[in-house]
Amino acid sequence: MPYIVPAAIIGGSSLLGGYMQGNAAKSAANTSAQAQLQAAQLAADAAKFRPVGITTRYGTSQFQLSPEGYLQSAGYTVSPELQQYQDQLQALSQQQLQQGLYASQQYAPLQTAASGLFNLGQGYLAQSPEQAAQKYMENQQALLAPSRERESALLANQLSNTGRTGLSVAQGGGLLSANPEQSALANARAMQDLALAAQATQAGQQQTAFGAGLFGQGAGLLGSYQQGQVGALSPFQTSLGLGGTIEQMGQQGLEIGAGLGGRSATAGANVGQSLLQGGLSAAKTAQTANAYSPLGNAIQGLATSPYLAGAIGQYRQPYIGAQGAMSQYGASNVYGYGGQGTVPTSVNWDLM
Repeated sequence: MPYIVPAAIIGGSSLLGGYMQGNAAKSAANTSAQAQLQAAQLAADAAKFRPVGITTRYGTSQFQLSPEGYLQSAGYTVSPELQQYQDQLQALSQQQLQQGLYASQQYAPLQTAASGLFNLGQGYLAQSPEQAAQKYMENQQALLAPSRERESALLANQLSNTGRTGLSVAQGGGLLSANPEQSALANARAMQDLALAAQATQAGQQQTAFGAGLFGQGAGLLGSYQQGQVGALSPFQTSLGLGGTIEQMGQQGLEIGAGLGGRSATAGANVGQSLLQGGLSAAKTAQTANAYSPLGNAIQGLATSPYLAGAIGQYRQPYIGAQGAMSQYGASNVYGYGGQGTVPTSVNWDLM
């Protein structure tokens, strides 16, 4: 079947051109990827953190980097003078800490005294002001009872000795008659009882205020107990703070070196970004150019050329005509294009 050959040539040419074009695009893509990776690596190297060792009046900083350029460790060393200060403060702070911890035992009596005041105040406040006033009145009456009994006995004896026991004088105003001296004594005791009642009320109020004051005094002792403990730790806190200040002074070199490294990394990142953008642009430009295969494109163009297709079409027309003749007259009567007949001569044309 000779007519298949031209079609296969066209298809094969198209495949060959496409394959060559694809290889060119693949190679260009690989080259572009490698270029982009190199640009990214350059950008990453430029943006790496590169601290700087610094020596100040108070200390020296040290930075250790890995072979790949990454920070592995950082440290600093304080100056000998600061180191001496730290050692002295360390020894002093140990003593001050022990003193502060022992303060709870030293101030323990304050806690005991406060507890006693609380209990005492609770006892005073167990009675209301009225109950305390009544108790006060009862106590005063008990104190006055012996003297009043003696006064009554003495008055009765005097009245009896003078014959005035039955003496009674009208008081007027609807009052009964009474012995003037006994009436005077009764009136004096009544006035005394009124004064005692007023004092009892005041005493009840004072007792309540006194009990509340005991609670306040106990709370004050507890406050002194807490303040004493805090104050006992104050020297230790001061020494500890001074040690921290000295440590910060020694860290200045580390902070300065890290700051310079950060600035360097920022500047390097800007440079790296420029390198990365330039590398990416160059890689894209090179990929576009390298992805084009002149030979592959020419072969593909040839395969799709209308001139080649027309020529093949002209070649196929006789073959198609021969196929029709063989169908009509038989393959033995057709020459060429798959026919099995003999070469025609003029004799054959004459016989026809």
